[in-house]
Order: sequence, then C-alpha cells, then structure tokens
Amino acid sequence: MAKKNNKSKNFAQAKRNRRQWLAFVRMCRYGVNNFSRNAWLTIAATAVMTITLLVIFISVAAYGTLNDTVAQIRDKVDMSLYVKTDTTAEQAEQIKQDISKLSSVTDVRYITPAEARKEFAQNNKSDTETLEALKQASNKLPGTYRINVEDINNTDQLREFIESNELIKQQISPNHEPSFAGTKLATIEAIGRWASFAVKVGLGASIVFIGISSLIVFNTIRMAIFNRSEEIEMMKLIGADKAFIRGPFIVEAVVYGFIAAVIATGLGVFALYSSSDKLLSYQINVQPTLDVVTAYIGVVLIAMIIAGAVIGVISSLFATRRYLKI
Repeated sequence: MAKKNNKSKNFAQAKRNRRQWLAFVRMCRYGVNNFSRNAWLTIAATAVMTITLLVIFISVAAYGTLNDTVAQIRDKVDMSLYVKTDTTAEQAEQIKQDISKLSSVTDVRYITPAEARKEFAQNNKSDTETLEALKQASNKLPGTYRINVEDINNTDQLREFIESNELIKQQISPNHEPSFAGTKLATIEAIGRWASFAVKVGLGASIVFIGISSLIVFNTIRMAIFNRSEEIEMMKLIGADKAFIRGPFIVEAVVYGFIAAVIATGLGVFALYSSSDKLLSYQINVQPTLDVVTAYIGVVLIAMIIAGAVIGVISSLFATRRYLKI
C-alpha cells in the first residue's frame, strides 16, 4: 500500500514538474513574441537600455581611469630630504635604509651631489644664463633623498624620523628644509586633497548617472507594459496566476538587457580605444583600464549582460506590480 502511495506521489510530482516546465517555456515564448511584436517600442526600450549600460560602462571605466591617474600623480609627488654635501656614501646608505624601514614609505632613492648637479643642468639645458651660473658656482648642491609615501597628506612619520634619528640630525642640510616641512608642505597637501576630491566626485557622478539612466529604463518598460494593460486584465480574468502574467514581461526585459549589453559593450570598448591616445596625451592614465578590458573582455561582457538583465527584471517587477493588484 505504501509503495503504491509513493508511486502516486512520484507520478503527481512528475506531472507537476512537467506543467511548471511547460508554463516556463510558454512564458519565454510569449516574452520573445512580445519583443518582436511592437517594433518601435522594442527599438525605444532597447536603445534606452543600451544608453543606460553604456553610461554604466563609461562610468566604471572613468572611475578606474581617474583612480589610476590620481595614483600616478601621487607617485610623482615625492618628498625631498636634503643632506650635507660632505655626507659619505656609507652614511648616505645607512640613512636610506633607516628611511626604508618606515611603514609609510613605499620607495626611497638617494641622489648624490654630483648627480643632483647633472640633473639640474639637464632640466635647465635651454637656459644659458642658469647653466653659466652653475659652472661658476662654488657651492655644491646637497645630497637628496626622493621619498614616496602611501599618503602624501600624512608625513608625520618622516617628521618624527628627522627629529629622532641621530645620524640624519647630524647630516641634514641646514640650508635646505625638507619638502614635507615649511611652505612646500602646503603645496603637497593641496595636491593630495584635490586628488582625493577628484576620486570622490568621480564616484558620485557615476552613481548619479547610473541612477538617472535606470529610472529612464524603468519608465520605458512601464510604458511598454501600459500598452498591454488590457492584455494583462484579460489574462487575470481567465485565471492566470501573477507569476505567469509577469513572466513574459520579465523575459522581454531580459532580452532587452542582453541585446543592449552586447551593443553597449561594443560601443564602450570602441570609445575607450578611440579616445585612448588623446587621453594619454593629456597625461590621463587610461592604459591600466585598457589592459583590464582587453584581458577580461569576456568577463566584462558577461557583467554587462547581468547588469542589463538585473535592471530589466527589477524594472519589470515594479512596473507590473500595479497591474497585478486585485
């Protein structure tokens, strides 16, 4: 008897699964049919979705490029620490090692007085008066430490170092104050503040543009559903459940998202590559973003498809909600 009951339950479950599968297939078929039924509405919805995804692509790419550019600027802004001309090579190396041990320091280079003189002459090679003055000058340039730190707005460790390290206190140049002290500090901190501000503005602008574009998609899909409000009412009258009524619109929105994602990815990659030379000429560090997009183009496309599908599904769920109320 128990065996017979189990067999009946299995049969009923299989029948129920088959019915659910058929309902799912019908929803997909209706959704695809709806997509091709109204050409102008389909083109409008797909175009708006494409613009939305293109805005997302450009916003993410711009945010990454801005971050890389800011990082590049911060790397170029090094701190300078000057030591006496007569500092020996052993003393200079010991000071370099001590500076390298600081947790906030990412890189340190020592430039000897001879190298500093050569570098100064190279930087002013077009200024004959300066070069002539350099040849006649009796004073030698100091030895220079070029120091890169993690955060150019935080130089507390470096200041503590020159106040506590006995060797640097003996060898520090009395005629040249470090760039992380005095008037030069204000300039470096201003660069750091502007760099951080630029990153925050870029992130905020990306969120605003994505939000506006998503609202436009929502309204476009809602308009498409409004045009079929009578069809929804008819399906409700014949007893179709809410999931079955909502399903075709969700499928339709996913199709919008898929096609739009392919188009938007192609346009975004093309725009990124076509503008790269111009951006690089303005010292905008777009190369890392280009490398990531090139290496992971498949992942980028899948992410765009998922983003399009998510936006479409959420928009459909909200847009159909009012028509499914009893």
